[in-house]
Amino acid sequence: MKSDVVPVRIRGIVPANGGIAIFIGNTDKVFIIQVEGGMGRVISNYLGKVANERPLTHDLMGSIFKGFGIQLERVVISDLRNSTYFARLILKEENELGVKLLEVDARPSDCIALAVAHGRPIYVAGPLFEQVEDMSALLEQFNQARQQDPSEGEDE
Repeated sequence: MKSDVVPVRIRGIVPANGGIAIFIGNTDKVFIIQVEGGMGRVISNYLGKVANERPLTHDLMGSIFKGFGIQLERVVISDLRNSTYFARLILKEENELGVKLLEVDARPSDCIALAVAHGRPIYVAGPLFEQVEDMSALLEQFNQARQQDPSEGEDE
């Protein structure tokens, strides 16, 4: 990814329309990526450092990375086409021959889960960040509703 990128983080996770809305952004802007319910729970569990009884697919991927001496450097949410977000895993392999960076196309939900699980940064391509609609007000509404009814959203 050679274009400018904007550092972001997960600002909220909210159940929505048969799935989960992941609010991603910074202090300037927040946007939503919809994920299926199971993936939303996986991301939420990684955020809350909830231990899994058995390794999940993302845990397996992390073990494979480690076994081959590969590190997850960062993830970049890179594009939006036909209402579908695209993302890239940026992997780094370092050995006696040098450093090799590899970009891998992946679903944003998988990228986000891996980034959270491994404590790695999440970025959004600058042009995409400029393009997405700011949903900060909607996130604030959800946060205010939760403060009024703390039981709302407990199943995350």
